[in-house]
Amino acid sequence: MNESMIQFSYDGLCLRFDKENLRYSILAGKTAWETEENFSPFFRVKACEKPIYFKEAKEQKHELVKSGVGEGIRSSYSGFALSEFSFETFVWVEYSTKQVYFEWIPLTEAPLNCVEQVFFPGPFSFKKESKDWYTIIPKEQGILIPNTWDVRFKQDGFNGRFGTASAYLPIFAQVKNGEGYLAESLTPWNMGYEAVHEAGANESTVQFRIEPSLGQMEYRRIMRYIFFSDCDYNSILKCYRELAREEGKLKTLKEKEVSTPSVKKLIGASFVHKGIKTCVQSDSEFFDKDAPDKNNRLVPFKKRTEEMKAFKADGVEKLYLHLDGWGDAGYDNKHPDVGPACAEAGGWEGMRELSKTMEELGYLFGIHDQYRDFYKKAESYDDDFACKSADGSIYSHARWAGGPQAYLCTIQAPYYVRRNFERLLKEGVHLDGAYLDVFTCNEGDECANPRHTMRRRDSYEYRNACFRYLLSKNILPSSEEVNDWAVPWLVFCHYAPYDFMLREPGSPKYGIPIPMFNLVYHDCLIIPWMMEKLPEEDYMLYALLNGGAPYLVRDPAYMGIDGAFTLEEEMPWKTHLERVRTVSDFHEKVGEAELVRHEILDEKGYRQRSDFANGYSVEVDLKEGTYRIFLRNKA
Repeated sequence: MNESMIQFSYDGLCLRFDKENLRYSILAGKTAWETEENFSPFFRVKACEKPIYFKEAKEQKHELVKSGVGEGIRSSYSGFALSEFSFETFVWVEYSTKQVYFEWIPLTEAPLNCVEQVFFPGPFSFKKESKDWYTIIPKEQGILIPNTWDVRFKQDGFNGRFGTASAYLPIFAQVKNGEGYLAESLTPWNMGYEAVHEAGANESTVQFRIEPSLGQMEYRRIMRYIFFSDCDYNSILKCYRELAREEGKLKTLKEKEVSTPSVKKLIGASFVHKGIKTCVQSDSEFFDKDAPDKNNRLVPFKKRTEEMKAFKADGVEKLYLHLDGWGDAGYDNKHPDVGPACAEAGGWEGMRELSKTMEELGYLFGIHDQYRDFYKKAESYDDDFACKSADGSIYSHARWAGGPQAYLCTIQAPYYVRRNFERLLKEGVHLDGAYLDVFTCNEGDECANPRHTMRRRDSYEYRNACFRYLLSKNILPSSEEVNDWAVPWLVFCHYAPYDFMLREPGSPKYGIPIPMFNLVYHDCLIIPWMMEKLPEEDYMLYALLNGGAPYLVRDPAYMGIDGAFTLEEEMPWKTHLERVRTVSDFHEKVGEAELVRHEILDEKGYRQRSDFANGYSVEVDLKEGTYRIFLRNKA
């Protein structure tokens, strides 16, 4: 054997490591998975354009290590130009499961804010002109990219960071002719994925990216790889579902109903998103100085009350109202100081009347709220409670309607949630649900203020604490999107769409949209879906395919973002009601059932099918705009 090679085998799995080029290869059954030939593990540091490769370490040591639970290869690297920066890697096989773990372990730190990214272990070679070689990535609901896909993949602003809209799940996977692997980050809080697919390249690459916490690498990062034979993306995602159950993240709607029975009332409901007051501040990026009338809008609570009665008269039996801008300052203004109820719209009396009417109609009522954006016009604003970066700076912007803002340290969020909702309850406003904006689509925050130091992992926990508080008051928690870390405590969301739905209609798809998140968690959360019928395709079909709830009305807070476009076909209200009823009736049937299998029935993904655990199936043709709902083994 080559002297530069270290290898060992265990029960049909062979791990090899080349000490010269630091490449790993894993032989799982008859399939070899090798890190790319031209890849060498590296890290990036601030103020240096060139990567620093592990192999540049002046001191390296590689050895086989055995324990009572597994064996593997430990490597240590030190002697870089960056003072005393040193680290280890440990790649090992667990005897009981044959799962392969890649660990990156910092030993001594580089200077503060020096190391920006670490890329280890690297992407597996994955080049072949074959549609049966494909990559699945967890961007929004999920994307499957065949090697032959003729559109370049582009990442969003979160750049694949786990815990964000870029990655509802901390995983990715690849399959080649039925042989595949699942890659999972077991420490996802400061990690993400890097995915590359170029049109015509017949290749996709995907790998882990490791990032610092508060300017330092701080702790061990663990990545788990599981290898499969005779698999597809369904079997891989079902494996992850079992891992989620093992890790305590899988909590079904039926389980949630035990402590909060009102969860059941959302099954089969239609969703309505409307607002009360909009006030775009002059120092907001959204302020339109050329059309000042567009900056402000006011709708009385009474009008919303009458609209709810009209929906009932139209035969809508189950409905959830999400109300924006109910506070005196208006939508996206002065958070976390959102109250009192908007006086111009009828104040507390008008809001109470709306909530009482919702109860009388048998409808559910919830509000928009926000505990991340920390507006400088809020009475509570104080730099000392804003998130502080490791270099002492406080990031701020003026993107949204309320103008200049920082981010509230999430440690403070549960206190403000309790303050605000106790007041709402004291005022006699009955709430069935509450939407805590952006928590499940934006990354966890970090704060270096020594009075309330917070890591990203802590931020996610404090967000979950806010959801748990709402549940304790029998208020169903919602947030903007969905995420693996929030599943145990979240009941529903604003949406969990496919990536292309948030881009201009007609934009090319980066791959075939698949219900990746729903194959893991469909029976754990209620997801409302867009219902627009566009010239290119009918979004209603995706709602059916995902066994989701429908939007009856979705008035956007901001046009041109978050999938809010105006290019849908004009449709008679009666026709729209019929479409909504079709989706809500199907959700009533399958909302609490596991999505057990999804199939792509043609090369471009126009025809797709979903099978649910209770026997229902739906088949759609996105090109023809048709669907068929049926019970399996029946006509």
